[in-house]
Amino acid sequence: MSGQPTIITVVCTANICRSPMAEGLLRHALDGELAPPPFLVESAGVAARDGERASQNSITAMKRVGIDLSRHRSRLLTAERIARSDVILCMTTSHKRMIETLFAKDPSHLRLFRDFADSGSSEVPDPYGGSLDEYVQCRDSLLDAIPGLLRFLYHEVFPPTKK
Repeated sequence: MSGQPTIITVVCTANICRSPMAEGLLRHALDGELAPPPFLVESAGVAARDGERASQNSITAMKRVGIDLSRHRSRLLTAERIARSDVILCMTTSHKRMIETLFAKDPSHLRLFRDFADSGSSEVPDPYGGSLDEYVQCRDSLLDAIPGLLRFLYHEVFPPTKK
């Protein structure tokens, strides 16, 4: 193994609700693996303003499952970020299409986050401006995709380990 981390970028619109929650959940899941390969999970938004805090309801919804988003600051999705990402996971088909249209480099692993869920829509509705219950539902829909996403990462993305 080269030792270089696999970079996973999670994308939504403003990088203050869905993608920070997905980033936190995926990082937490990977950190919990017995021997995870080197990885970096980050997030960005197709229309983000750099430096914004995660929404309070996102912070609260994630705190309820033991994940702290209070230090999160939003980042704009850039060509540089796309180029260095090994995997890009979008919240909606429109985010995926924007990346395909706006950026020359077509990432090899550009998918929807919920492509890996066992059932339900592959789209993650935006809870922005909604109630805490809507954020909790969003969080839970992201959480539902984690087991399948881990299978995908270990079978398709992470370098095989030598035994």
